[in-house]
Amino acid sequence: MTAPGVSGRATPGAAAPAPQVSDPKPIADRSRVRLHRLHLRAEGNSWVVGRVDTGSFVRLPPIGHRAITLLPHTTVGEVRTTLREESGADVDVAEFVSDLVALGFVAEIDGRPLPTAPAPRPMLPWLRQRHVRWLLHPVVPLIAGAVVLAAAVAIGREPVLAPRHQDLLWSDSGGLIMLGNFGIVWTLIGLHELAHLVTARAAGAPGRISFGTRLQFLVAQTDVSGVWAAPRRDRLTVYLAGIATNLVIYAGTVLARATGVAGPADGLLAAVGLLSLGLVPVQFLVFMRTDIYFVLQDVTGCANLYADGSAYLRHLAARPVRRFRRAADPGEDPSRRLTARERLAVRAYAVVLVGGTVACLAVAVLVTLPVAVTVLTSAIGAVLAGGSAGDLFDAGAVAAISVVFVVLWTRAWWHRHGHRVRRGISRHRRQTGRR
Repeated sequence: MTAPGVSGRATPGAAAPAPQVSDPKPIADRSRVRLHRLHLRAEGNSWVVGRVDTGSFVRLPPIGHRAITLLPHTTVGEVRTTLREESGADVDVAEFVSDLVALGFVAEIDGRPLPTAPAPRPMLPWLRQRHVRWLLHPVVPLIAGAVVLAAAVAIGREPVLAPRHQDLLWSDSGGLIMLGNFGIVWTLIGLHELAHLVTARAAGAPGRISFGTRLQFLVAQTDVSGVWAAPRRDRLTVYLAGIATNLVIYAGTVLARATGVAGPADGLLAAVGLLSLGLVPVQFLVFMRTDIYFVLQDVTGCANLYADGSAYLRHLAARPVRRFRRAADPGEDPSRRLTARERLAVRAYAVVLVGGTVACLAVAVLVTLPVAVTVLTSAIGAVLAGGSAGDLFDAGAVAAISVVFVVLWTRAWWHRHGHRVRRGISRHRRQTGRR
């Protein structure tokens, strides 16, 4: 799941992201502005303002919110006058409107439509809020909790139903186990992400599922940025829907097995349950912006925990360089602009971000990579040695899973980072004088 957070803490006249329009005309005091449909939600001493259709949100102080509410009804100059009379502050409303243009919030200036990128098409557009609004009813988590509790009771009565690592070995064929578990895992991941999408739609937000990368991992992710317009309870429901789905699936397999299912069906149910349960601990790896990360970001009141934590780490990393160069300017600590509560959360998260990333990459180099090389080498050896049909099938399964993973991971990585690679190549060519 992805829900990046608000894009900043903009104030009238503050900097904003790169403009979405080309060659905008100057904004004068007599200019009139028409905004896109914006959702405004109070949060503490500030306001979260943004577009649900694009998932672009920004945090504004009360004076910025007041400017937003005035702009559709009068000129830029009159908004400035009203704000000065109400607050005593002389706000550069024209510059503030320029920031709103950059955010994609402005539809027209003086009757002139502004060219903006179309809103991303939501997945499952036929699924309407009215179809799934019931998912946000308070009784739904109670039902899910009752199912999980019933499974816990069943395990207490029959300990053999408890998860064991042997549950993954549901066949005598290694290749069949690998292909089967691969298919089961990605089906469960799909259901996990679908839960985010459906509950986001229940909250009135579009959602889009795609592949992405987190360090060395290939992940499925659901963009639910639009839920920033929803109340906190609905947002937390969206964030936790995937975990709840995995727990209910696990509990369902336990209850099904408790009815006396035997044979291959019991083995498959046990594997599905264990694999579903195994997806839950991963969500606590908050340094990879998992579901629990978004819960923490929301309850701590941070606008963008990952971005703020990364900015703080870059500041810390640059300090020794500035000292070495004897720079007079020590550089501003970006966390100083935050409230005390947010600053504490960001600095704590920065520690987790560094530690988790280092540990994860270390496991990749010291464990995952050697195991992958060993498995692939064994598969290639089995093919070259002309092994039995079973050995060849196992080797084919390894090869198929490896190819699918590499192709999907590479495609997802390029989709996310390709523009940086192209920009770096272009910069290098300009610096070396090549065309």
